[in-house]
Amino acid sequence: MTDTLIIERAELLSIIPHGGKMALLDRITDYDLEKRILTAEYEIGPECLFYDPEQKNIPSWVSFEFMAQSVSALAGLYNRKAGRKPRPGFILSVSNLNITAPALEPGLIRIHIREDCRMDDILNYQGEVFRKDELLAAAKLTVMETDDFSLLEAR
Repeated sequence: MTDTLIIERAELLSIIPHGGKMALLDRITDYDLEKRILTAEYEIGPECLFYDPEQKNIPSWVSFEFMAQSVSALAGLYNRKAGRKPRPGFILSVSNLNITAPALEPGLIRIHIREDCRMDDILNYQGEVFRKDELLAAAKLTVMETDDFSLLEAR
């Protein structure tokens, strides 16, 4: 059962710790907290933090950041449902990264993530980035969530 169809950027920014140009999601188009899945979208263009105006694209390695922010959005929805603020998360590893595009061209991309395993505050996800039905990138992400907000302070 789907929990909602669309969460636009203004509401999305209230559930993730990212903001400004570092927020790389425009909307959540679908999610299911029971199945632990989420689909989001982003319109790649010149306003993107990683956009290269000479190449007129963004590096394909940025695809893992789209996946990571989608993980953050799913975690934010869980936290909102539990009555908590967004919790900091730290990427512990990105593995099996498979990138099929040399660069990400301007236009709409879709990011799909699925939580595969949860052990206390360590979570494993499978992420994918698509343009229409073309798979651009896939990876496994391991993330640690924490309630220790001091970990976000500059050292």
